[in-house]
Amino acid sequence: MGIQVMLSDDLLLSRSALAALIEKREEIRVVGAVGGDTDALEFAEIYRPDIAIICFDGVDGSAIGLAEKIASLPECRSLVMAESFTRSIVRQAFSSRVDGMLQRSVPPSRFFEALHRVHQGERVFDTDLTVAALANAGCPLTSRQLSVLERLSHGDTIVEIAARLHLSEGTVRNYLSSLVARLGARNRIDALRIARDAHGL
Repeated sequence: MGIQVMLSDDLLLSRSALAALIEKREEIRVVGAVGGDTDALEFAEIYRPDIAIICFDGVDGSAIGLAEKIASLPECRSLVMAESFTRSIVRQAFSSRVDGMLQRSVPPSRFFEALHRVHQGERVFDTDLTVAALANAGCPLTSRQLSVLERLSHGDTIVEIAARLHLSEGTVRNYLSSLVARLGARNRIDALRIARDAHGL
């Protein structure tokens, strides 16, 4: 049956273009394309798509609320997309039940990878977006330390983090050691807890 997705986008041309892109993949099927929050929630409640893709302006917090409501439905997950996001929206998404957040500028390959990962139960947040939103917000960690910690929060191993961030394994270990010290944590797990509590990771 494949992955069944619903699209929600107020812009008809944008909605149609994304639907056309998705329909090129045999394993993914667009089961609905709607234009408003009310229509999106009603459709999701009735048809229960595997993933609801919600495109918005990146500023309106109601889109995150909609994504969270849909993600609370049995067997449904949600992914939000925008050209860019405000820092407050990113933080709101992190602390909610939203399953993923991507910029519309991502290459199709990353978009489809995100869809598959969300479908498999992962939370997928664009790393560059995460770092940009959390850096300089009272967080004591550098952008690169945040990148490493964000990957750790997804359950990646040191080998996987090194591969994703194009670093050596030794460099990743050094970053982890330095961020543990900077956060005053006992270990990596404690550092992750502190970052989640204080900075929304």
